[in-house]
Amino acid sequence: MERGTQQRERRRVLELWLDAVTVDQAVARCVTAVERRERITVGCVNAAKLVRMRSDRRLHAAVSGCDLVLADGQSVVWASRLLGQPLPERVAGIDLLIGLLSEAARRGQRVYFLGARDAVLRRMLAEVGRRYPGLQVAGARNGYFSAGEAPAVAEAVRDARADLLFLGMSSPKKELFEKEWGPRTGAFVIHGVGGSFDVLAGEVRRAPVWWRRHGLEWLYRAIQEPMRLGPRYLTTNVQFLALLARELLRGTS
Repeated sequence: MERGTQQRERRRVLELWLDAVTVDQAVARCVTAVERRERITVGCVNAAKLVRMRSDRRLHAAVSGCDLVLADGQSVVWASRLLGQPLPERVAGIDLLIGLLSEAARRGQRVYFLGARDAVLRRMLAEVGRRYPGLQVAGARNGYFSAGEAPAVAEAVRDARADLLFLGMSSPKKELFEKEWGPRTGAFVIHGVGGSFDVLAGEVRRAPVWWRRHGLEWLYRAIQEPMRLGPRYLTTNVQFLALLARELLRGTS
């Protein structure tokens, strides 16, 4: 658990406690954990994950048990303000990843990448090497392993002596691995980054800044993959708005 760091300032949003931090503050907190040799687990939530957590108690327990719980979606930030629990800004998982890679390269910290397909990993590692010369990559492995293989995967990360572990896997696999096997990896920062490896590898285009600032990154993604993501985003966004409306009505009753 996170020890010896500054007292956490948190906000309760739709039955989940989130850390009220900026991207820079989240990076600083993780860097401090590595320097002090303390473990810190990071959980990121957007509208879709908040909806899923309502029915998946294992996912809810894994995310809420993290040392740092961040609003990855702009809609979550807007909801926090409507509910009178304002968060300072969105802290996207990929932005935290990029900030930590920059700091790791500067400070000589060792990183491990776990997730995605082998071909994506190779392209991502090439791009990371180009962006952050001198970054010490302790190791990398694809994210396709069974529950029975998880202990050996965790041991491999420990043997690599990684300071930071990035999990480029989908939910709930990354959250459950982080909760159950995170301590065995020996990494001081464990951050589930979802599809960020695909973005760094050039497999997926990230939404331009304007779309992100206006909370429309989900729409940009849906336009790129309408058949796969369109129905999913429509369903989860409606459910999220229903949860928010219910909470607002409860506050006024």
